[in-house]
Amino acid sequence: MPAREGLIESDRKNGHAPNRRRQRLVTVGFSRYDLVERAFGRQKLPEAQDARKTRHLSLVARIVVATVAIVWVFRGQDWEKLREVFSRLSWGYFALSLAAYIIGQIVVAFRWWLLLRAQSIHIGPVAAVRLYFVGLFYNNVMPSSVGGDLLKAYYVTKHTHRRLEGVLSVFIDRLVGLAGMMLMAVAAYLLFLRGRPLEAEAGPAEAVEQGVASSHGAIPWILAIGAVLLAALLIHPGSRRRLQRAGGRLWGRSAEMLGRVWAALVVYCRKPWTMAAAMLLTLLGQSIVIAAFWPLGRNLGLEAGPKYYFVIFPVTWVIGAIPVSIAGLGVLEAGIVTLFTSLTAATRESALALAFCQRSVWVLASLPGGMVHLLGGHLPSQFLVDGQNGAN
Repeated sequence: MPAREGLIESDRKNGHAPNRRRQRLVTVGFSRYDLVERAFGRQKLPEAQDARKTRHLSLVARIVVATVAIVWVFRGQDWEKLREVFSRLSWGYFALSLAAYIIGQIVVAFRWWLLLRAQSIHIGPVAAVRLYFVGLFYNNVMPSSVGGDLLKAYYVTKHTHRRLEGVLSVFIDRLVGLAGMMLMAVAAYLLFLRGRPLEAEAGPAEAVEQGVASSHGAIPWILAIGAVLLAALLIHPGSRRRLQRAGGRLWGRSAEMLGRVWAALVVYCRKPWTMAAAMLLTLLGQSIVIAAFWPLGRNLGLEAGPKYYFVIFPVTWVIGAIPVSIAGLGVLEAGIVTLFTSLTAATRESALALAFCQRSVWVLASLPGGMVHLLGGHLPSQFLVDGQNGAN
């Protein structure tokens, strides 16, 4: 980052003490440039262009998926009934859900802080919460081809010289979160729903079963289309060259990288109490959020018991985490509507209203992360963090 270093060096040559506020602002200004430089700076121009094109195509594909899912959710919708459901919305219950979601995310941010400490990355808990909300903002609000987890992984390297371990902690944190949500859904199903009659009438449940059965015939076609696309990718000369270049780069760095990744994973395996605490924080944070959505759902006319929430919400969150749409837009709403109308006596309008209230809560709770990023609060208080006086 020659431009950034030049501005700071000019202060020193002119006899001025290093201005911490200016350094933070300069770093904020160059943060996006750093990300691009780290990703493409050492690549040749054609490779950088190919990577940029791939990211753009990925973003377009996710926009298409989100659009199709939203159209499916709204198809045949009775807008008058939906308006009546929203007219019953109590802003007190909405505010309760918003506050519970923020508290739940702070709890989950402490989970990541524990995983960082397991790798001897000793940033402060407040700094970890700030970085977590920056990632939350880009995951839930920004339609970017660079996800919030990637940005969070990048910015945590500004706080430590143990950069690979910091990046790995982000993905371990994501895996622990997904495992915790699935564990919660399975436990709630086995405890409350297994072997018990559903609250919905037979019609919607049978429709779902028929849809699942009919999808089995589509699986061979999906596999065949995937095989054709893979064959076309291998036959095309340009695609083969890109695969060869990528394979060469990976082969050159794989041995050292895999060794360091393995060592970092061993650290987590040797700290079972830390991993158990991380799982407990996952269950606590998500339970706070789900428990607050239950009274909001009842306020919207959704008469399902809380046991259904502890099954449906974790399942839809896991599905929404699959990067096929922008922040799971449309996919998550479709999952909530389908599961609530299939498993309970909920109307489509009540389930859809709850889904959009959840989306609104996510967006509003993520906005502080955008302010943290704008004001530079995600950066370490000291400009140089890899030395002896760094943040670590």
